[in-house]
Amino acid sequence: MSDAPSNPSRRRLLWAGGGLGALIAGGALLRPGDHGGAHTPYFLTLQAALAEAGLYRPTLVIDKARLDSNIGKLTQHINGNFDYRIVGKSLPSLPLINTVRAQTGTDRVMVFHQPFLNLLARDMPDARLLLGKPMPVKMAQRFYEFHPADSAFQPDRQLQWLIEGPERLQEYRQLAQALQQPMRINLELDVGLHRGGFTDARDVAKAIEVLQADPLLSFSGFMGYEAHVSKMPGIVGGPPKALEAAMGFYRDCVAAAQDVLKDAFDPATLTLNAGGSSTYQMYQPQMFGGPAPCNELATGSALVMPTDFDVPSLNDHVPAAFIATPVIKALDKTQIPGLEGAAGLLSAWDANTARTFFTYGGYWKSRPESPAGLQTNSLFGRSTNQEMLNGSESVQLKRDDFVFLRPSQSEFVFLQFGDIAVFDGEHISEVWPVFQQGA
Repeated sequence: MSDAPSNPSRRRLLWAGGGLGALIAGGALLRPGDHGGAHTPYFLTLQAALAEAGLYRPTLVIDKARLDSNIGKLTQHINGNFDYRIVGKSLPSLPLINTVRAQTGTDRVMVFHQPFLNLLARDMPDARLLLGKPMPVKMAQRFYEFHPADSAFQPDRQLQWLIEGPERLQEYRQLAQALQQPMRINLELDVGLHRGGFTDARDVAKAIEVLQADPLLSFSGFMGYEAHVSKMPGIVGGPPKALEAAMGFYRDCVAAAQDVLKDAFDPATLTLNAGGSSTYQMYQPQMFGGPAPCNELATGSALVMPTDFDVPSLNDHVPAAFIATPVIKALDKTQIPGLEGAAGLLSAWDANTARTFFTYGGYWKSRPESPAGLQTNSLFGRSTNQEMLNGSESVQLKRDDFVFLRPSQSEFVFLQFGDIAVFDGEHISEVWPVFQQGA
């Protein structure tokens, strides 16, 4: 009968232990170095600001100066050549969106969630809203049910619904007729991301003809999202070739619209949306020997810079959002239940597992940022209640100090902490409520 442990993690660790012992004894070159350190002066100042504000809980922090810098870079790159639309899911807070609006001069917002759509229509009634994904028709109906008739926001003028194909177009046509509600319709184009949308300019022309024939519906433009472009490898032509292909199909669809609308075609009155945080800087007024087919770019995440947007095309943007959470337990060793005897072996191999810190909450879509050298422990597992982070003896953290993490995304992650704490470089000077999920 085998005496091997039944726990898979224990088996893995004991199997690794023999190899680790041999590697350590042999002075293997693959042994990890000590990556630990202390908070930088920036994070020490931020820690002091949170302590001063009494925010000893998981908190989403936005650095106002860094946010302003990113907004300035956006404005500089667009340079008035395109209209700008704020991506609301990436900046899900009315004060945050208003800050961006004030500095960019835009009244355009892209919305991805029905409750947020109703909220913006109520609290930002001068905004022009474009859906960023096709909404189930029952959710579109729910928007109208919850939208007051006496609201200053006029959906027939300020709202564009997104349609990705003829079936949904027919559903929205039926809804418009049932409610006797005029609706503006924007058509989603599959410009290479292959996440749905029209793939043939002839089908686009047919959809516009349907819109033209219905007195309650009107064609408002196109949306062509191309998040794949910045990730295309050089072996297939890289980002330039992918963007050229995307805009080539976009041009074909604009030409199809012009053929259908004839003298009524006026690109100045249409929303021809494209772009994204990782690609917006690639757009120029003259692209590939001709004018860009789009007239509007959408960006949100580039203004706060979660880690998923650490890409070459955003090298001049800076991280502006952090998750801060207190250390509730600081231990001078790392122990795995049932494997306590292996702790010394592991830390001898990897100095970055020598100490343990349990944080207030955790398991967010994020990575540790400061102090340097913190890492999660795959053997112990993740926790949304008390997250284990390991570090070397060089990590200078004690109980009630803060750990700072960078979110990997802003959408949804920003909604997990309550009000956003706004850091002015010395103090937490404001709090910005985030969107609510209900209604």
